[in-house]
Amino acid sequence: MNIGILGTGEVAQSLGNGFIATGHDVMLGSRDPNSDTVKAWKASNGPKATSGTSEQAAKFGEVIVVATVWSGTENALKLAGPKNLEGKVVIDVTNPLVFEEGKPPRLALGFSDSGGEQVQCWLPGARVVKCFNIVGHQHMFRPQFTGGPPDMFIAGNDDDAKKTVTKILSDFGWPAIDIGDIGGARLLEPLCILWVNAGRRLENWHIAFKLLR
Repeated sequence: MNIGILGTGEVAQSLGNGFIATGHDVMLGSRDPNSDTVKAWKASNGPKATSGTSEQAAKFGEVIVVATVWSGTENALKLAGPKNLEGKVVIDVTNPLVFEEGKPPRLALGFSDSGGEQVQCWLPGARVVKCFNIVGHQHMFRPQFTGGPPDMFIAGNDDDAKKTVTKILSDFGWPAIDIGDIGGARLLEPLCILWVNAGRRLENWHIAFKLLR
């Protein structure tokens, strides 16, 4: 498949690496597709790695990944063009975080709304699935933990879209647990805060969640 990724940070690059390793073609989309960061990423991944504007990445991708910082997410989707994302599976990796100097991050939304629901609202014609927001970017592709593979929780309104994401997760080495519609993002995004707080206290960011049965 062609994968369009909105964003060029560590999360976008790590997921892009994973998609390329599993045989897909990837375009990173941003306002500066020729930045040194993007050039270095392309050089390390060969011909399957390309870059373009947000709009070009949205048109290129059969599946789209939203891997932007929350403060820039709405604008990135506007630049991508909601029409270009209609009918497509959109994997929302974002967390609606607010950063204040000297304080740990906190959620900008919660209880009655979520970032995932906002993304679905901004992209009414897309099939949004919340995913990959509860683990550090180093472990998004084929995570290795002593206790076995962790679980990835997903949420979205479209069952076929979730099947597509479940297949991607399987290729990436993750068992998937479907927790229901996109409103489930209200539960998954606070898990990011739990992950942050645990990482801070343990002084260890190589941690992940697993549902024991």
